[in-house]
Amino acid sequence: MTGIELTIDALGSGGDGLARTAEASRVIVPRALPGERVRATIGKGARAENVEILAPSPDRVTPPCTHFGACGGCSIQHLGAAAYAEWKTGLLRDALNRVGLSPEIAPLRSIPPRTRRRADLAAVNAASSVALGFHRDGSADIVDVTNCEVLSPALAAALPGLRGVLREALDASERVDLHLTATKEGIDLLITGRLPDARIRAKLAEFARAADIPRIAWRKNIRSTPEIVVLRAVPHLDISGVAVEPPPGAFLQAALESEAILVEEIVAAIGKAKRVADLYAGLGTFTFPLSGRVHAVEGNDPARLALDAAARKAERAGRVTSETRDLDRRPLTPPELEAYDAAIFDPPREGAEVQAKNFARGRVPTVIGVSCNPVTFARDAKIMAEGGYKLERVVPVDQFLWTGHLELVATFKKPRKR
Repeated sequence: MTGIELTIDALGSGGDGLARTAEASRVIVPRALPGERVRATIGKGARAENVEILAPSPDRVTPPCTHFGACGGCSIQHLGAAAYAEWKTGLLRDALNRVGLSPEIAPLRSIPPRTRRRADLAAVNAASSVALGFHRDGSADIVDVTNCEVLSPALAAALPGLRGVLREALDASERVDLHLTATKEGIDLLITGRLPDARIRAKLAEFARAADIPRIAWRKNIRSTPEIVVLRAVPHLDISGVAVEPPPGAFLQAALESEAILVEEIVAAIGKAKRVADLYAGLGTFTFPLSGRVHAVEGNDPARLALDAAARKAERAGRVTSETRDLDRRPLTPPELEAYDAAIFDPPREGAEVQAKNFARGRVPTVIGVSCNPVTFARDAKIMAEGGYKLERVVPVDQFLWTGHLELVATFKKPRKR
C-alpha cells in the first residue's frame, strides 16, 4: 500500500487517533491508538484512509462487537479498560482545565454492556431486505445490526420482528427513524417518517400483538406531534417507586444502572434540604427520589404533564409541584432562587449558560449539575465559580459506552452570607 507513515501522538475526543505529518499538519486516524505507528493515505478533511497498523499499542484489544469499524454507534471498543477509563476521565479533566478549574474528579463510574434501555435507530428498505441499525461511521448509510454490545436484551430482541414489519411497510429505498424505549409493559416505539396508511397500520397492529409491543406512535418529522397508531397497554417507567407514563419519544437516562449512580450522588449531595428546585426536570428522574419539597421545571410540556400526573397518582402532589418553562429564554431569577435550599440542573448538550449566570448571582447553598457534555458543563461551571461557587466534586459516569460522550454529576457549594 502506498502512503505515508505516521505516529499517533494522542486520542481525540471522538475516539480517533491524532498524528502530525512531517510538515506538522494534523491528521485524524480512525481507530488508531496513541503510540502506534501506521501507514495511511490522507483523504478529505485531513482524515486518514487505508490505515495499516505497523506497530500496535499494548493497549489495543479485540473489539467485542463484530460490527465495530463499520457501525458508527461505537468508536473505541479497541482500547483496553485501564487506558479507556483514563481517556474518558481525561475528556472531563481537560474540559475543566481549559477554563481554569481543577476540582476533585472521582474515578470513572462504569456500567455493564447491553444495558441501554433507549436507542435511536434508523432503517431503510434496501434492495433485498431492511437495514436496521446505526449509521455507518462517517456516512449516512445504515449498518444492519444483527447483534449489539450496547442495547439491552429487550431492545435487541425487538429488532428481528421490527425489521420484518418495516419490510412490508416501507417503499423501496424509503427511510425512517425509530426511537425505542424499554418500559415495564414492553418496548415503546416511536417511528418518524411518511405517515402510515390503513394497510400499514394493520401490519403494525399485527406486529405489536406478536412482539408484545404496548404502544406504537408515528410522526411525520421531529417537529410533529406523535400520533398513537397502536395502543395495547399504557407503558410506564418506574422512577424511584413512582409509575410515570412517558410521552412517545420522551427523554430519560440511557440506562437504569447509570441513572442509579446519578440519583445516589444527588441524594447524598442534597442531604436534608427542605426545598429543592429541579430544573430541566424531564419525567422526574431526580424529582421523585428526594424527600423534601421539590419544584420541577421542564420546558417540554408533555413531559411536565406526565411528571405532574404521576405525582398526583402517587399522592405526592403535596410536596411535588411543577411548571412548564423554557429555562433558556426565561431562567429562574436570583429572587426566585431565594426560596430554595438546593437546586439541580440537567440541561441538554447545549448546557445552561443563562441559568448558570442566574445561579452565580443568586445564593442557593447547594447546586447539583448533571450533564452529558463536559465542554458546555465546564463553561457553565466557570460562570458559577466566578459567582462564588466552589466546584467540590465531579463524578464521571460512563453511560455512553465506547463513545466520546460522557455523563457527569457535580456538586457546587456557596456559603450563605451572614
